[in-house]
Order: sequence, then C-alpha cells, then structure tokens
Amino acid sequence: MVVTPLYLALLALWLLVLSARVIRERQAARVSLGDGGNRRLQRAIRGHANFVEYVPLALLMLAILEMARFSVYLIHLLGIALLLGRLLHGYALAFTMEFRFGRTSGTVITFAVMLVEALLCLYQSYRGHLIWFMT
Repeated sequence: MVVTPLYLALLALWLLVLSARVIRERQAARVSLGDGGNRRLQRAIRGHANFVEYVPLALLMLAILEMARFSVYLIHLLGIALLLGRLLHGYALAFTMEFRFGRTSGTVITFAVMLVEALLCLYQSYRGHLIWFMT
C-alpha cells in the first residue's frame, strides 16, 4: 500500500488541527468538560466528532480497495475527494458560524466517497466469492 498512507497522514494532521481548535475553545470558554452552553465550543466539538465518526471507516474502505488492486487513479480520486470533503466540512463547522456551503458540500462529498467505496467493496466481495466458487 502506497496511496492510502498519504491520505491517512493528511487527514491525521487535519484531525490534530480540529483537536487544537477544541482545546483553544475550551480554554477561551473556561470549560473543561462538555460545552458549557458555549456555541463556538459546541461547533468545535461537533467538527471534531463528526470527523472521527466518518473518516476511519472511509479510510478503511480506501485501504481495502487499494489492497484489492483497484486503479491507483481511483484510489487517489477517492482520497482527494475525502480530504476535500472533510476540510470543507471541518472548517465550516469548527471555524465559522455560518459557512453553509462548506458544511453542505463537505457532507455531500464525504457521503459520495463512502457510497462509491461501499459499492466497490461489495463488488470486490462478490468478485472474490465468484473466484472462490469457481476454483
């Protein structure tokens, strides 16, 4: 595997940025646990949490597709789209109060990537079972 680690690293760096944003907002609001009703802190927390909810599964599917030897161009396309979607969404949610385009487009891009990955994983599973059955 040579492609997935690139996107894993870039997305890990973005996760660190989102994490630092939560820490800064907690310090500014003087809240150590929860969100204290602070709207900026709520958005930072959700930006971080939303990333953690979607990215691991998307990267796992990307790695599976790469190990199954799908086109390197397809793997890059999915990785770039995932990165773009998560950057747009995370920035919109954690760093702004009203950037609907970023939040909406980031969500749509992320869901599209995961849908394509899921369908390709199903295809890979079918292809693998077909080969196993024929041998």
